[in-house]
Amino acid sequence: MRKIIFILAILFISCKEEKPKLAQNFSTAKIEYELETIVPNTDVPWGMVFLPDNSILYTERKGELIHFKNNTKTKIEGLPEIYVRGQGGLLDVELHPNYKNNGWIYLSFSSDINNKGGGGNTTILRGKIENNTLVNKEIIYKATPNFTNGTHFGSRITFDNDGFLFFSIGDRYNRNTLPQDITKDAGKIYRLNDDGTIPKDNPFVNTKNAKKAIYSYGHRNPQGMVLHPNTGKIWTHEHGPQGGDEINIIKAGKNYGWPKASYGVNYGGSVFTEHKTLPGMENPIHYWVPSIAPSGMEFVTSNIYPEWKGNLLVGSLKFQYLNRCIIKNNKVVKEIKMLEGLGRVRSIKQSPDGFIYVGIEHKGIVKIIPKK
Repeated sequence: MRKIIFILAILFISCKEEKPKLAQNFSTAKIEYELETIVPNTDVPWGMVFLPDNSILYTERKGELIHFKNNTKTKIEGLPEIYVRGQGGLLDVELHPNYKNNGWIYLSFSSDINNKGGGGNTTILRGKIENNTLVNKEIIYKATPNFTNGTHFGSRITFDNDGFLFFSIGDRYNRNTLPQDITKDAGKIYRLNDDGTIPKDNPFVNTKNAKKAIYSYGHRNPQGMVLHPNTGKIWTHEHGPQGGDEINIIKAGKNYGWPKASYGVNYGGSVFTEHKTLPGMENPIHYWVPSIAPSGMEFVTSNIYPEWKGNLLVGSLKFQYLNRCIIKNNKVVKEIKMLEGLGRVRSIKQSPDGFIYVGIEHKGIVKIIPKK
């Protein structure tokens, strides 16, 4: 492990919901902190969780599940066949809320199940680890159909306080046919019971031909999902096209607008919709213009970072920083850029002992340690 001492230059950005603004007036502050590299030499550490002994279980998008303990990486064997292409591969990992007693872990990944050689789509699996091998594997959801493109798989996983499993699936770069259609997968947030069965009160269980697992729709490519520590609501963020990345609070049965309403434009600058908002569709609580390409998401509840407590951390792939969002009344009122230039921030997690860990592509998983 190695420690790097940084002087944190912070940019304060005033944010108003009614109109996107490019930051023009900045003030700076300096805070000393240390970054300790806990897991060196990662590729794309897409997701991570902490086991009860505070060791780390993390995914590599290329198709590896790694247990890091006592400065040693152990590859977990017995993973399912994974469709690794572009943004697809082994994605998120989450523990069952009662993991200490039942041992269930949940993985999201892209697979070509039921269509060998014909592309892939996002899949949710649960299993257990015994002797460094994944056993008792159960596919509990597989999005259909498969597509050969390598984009927009999603996919984050989290449990709510009632034990329901939420996960996201991106629109698979088929914006005109999938996100607004609840009879089809992709561009959705889903909710299942922990065993993969459909909750009886899911919003579309009585809708003819609907995908019964869908909880909300009209999403583009959600790569952040977290449970609010106080309200118990599910918060997500998602990639827009060129501009229009969003933070949303997920509500049952609601339409989040994509692609009928967006603050973004096509790559290249052409307009695909005149509407930023539409009646009957949920507006984001916050959006970014230009896009920051968000990945990873975590609320800070730890007393280790008293000035951060209650803030929302979001990683930026595009600009390579950790974004600290100060929240008031479910609105982002200020953003603070941290870890600028360190690398593409892919995943963020607060450990059981209260420290913040950040997974950085092609570098490692680092621990943020405030200097006293």
